[in-house]
Amino acid sequence: MRAVICHELGPPSLLNVEERPDPVPGPGQVLVEVEAAGVNFVDGLFIAGQYQIKPALPFTPGSEVAGRVAAVGDGVDGLAPGRRVLANTGLGGYASHVVVPVASAVPLPDQLDSPRAATFTQSFSTCLYALRNRAGVEPGQSVLVLGAGGGIGLAAVAVARALGCRVIGAASSEDKRRAALAAGAESTIDTATESVKDRAREWAGGTGVDVVVDPIGGPAAEPSLRALGDGGRYLVIGFASGTIPAVPLNQVLLRNRSVLGIDWGIWAMQHPSDQHALLADLLAMVSDGRLDPVHPTTYPLEGVADALDGLLARRIVGKVALIP
Repeated sequence: MRAVICHELGPPSLLNVEERPDPVPGPGQVLVEVEAAGVNFVDGLFIAGQYQIKPALPFTPGSEVAGRVAAVGDGVDGLAPGRRVLANTGLGGYASHVVVPVASAVPLPDQLDSPRAATFTQSFSTCLYALRNRAGVEPGQSVLVLGAGGGIGLAAVAVARALGCRVIGAASSEDKRRAALAAGAESTIDTATESVKDRAREWAGGTGVDVVVDPIGGPAAEPSLRALGDGGRYLVIGFASGTIPAVPLNQVLLRNRSVLGIDWGIWAMQHPSDQHALLADLLAMVSDGRLDPVHPTTYPLEGVADALDGLLARRIVGKVALIP
């Protein structure tokens, strides 16, 4: 098998693609021949040593894959070689083959090809958990999505629309705003030239939006908080800008606003059966046409450094996948 190996912490340029022994599934495990591996912002944090979990060196990054079952271990029922699946690997995803517990290998609907499947679980699970489980959105409510042209942003636009919400997307480039519109946003905000607060409030009818989805942090946070109406919910998902914002808490007190932390990863690990049900709901939305994830930008396995560099610098619209 071929795998990306991180021998030392630092920039993506330090990663190597190496030949490794082919893995063999043990009892209760399946071997997946990887057709696509999702590239996520958190992968860059892992290899830089900036994530709270620090795996022992050397390790293979990557936590999302899609492909076909190549072999099964003893005691595995219901999954046969050739079945298309997606899987969450924790680590080890940037490889041509991975072994995962059978419970982690989820059969794919025909509507979802491998590159989109490999970039689906984390982003869409995060957004459904945030909007439905944490914010309790209802049809007709208004949602402002920051970073609307990124992977989480586009998923948030799509999930909010699938839940019956109205969406306005904020992004810094024309390409990203165009992608947000294609994903279902009614309107967009140019964060480089427009006031996020004023545009969002105007779009929402002057009373403020019901929900803000923020995977970015940085200077857009405070004006977005001020854009919330009565009982508005601000969903803190991440800080892709690199800056954790400081906001005036009086703006939370005013109009009975709420700020909600969204740590889907911890929740999913602590509630695996609930996550399994949430992912099943998302895949059902794909099957019936309520969700149509965008196609990611793809790179060969040897292009992992370029893929991560582009993602970390926020140059790429949407998601990124490696093709082994």
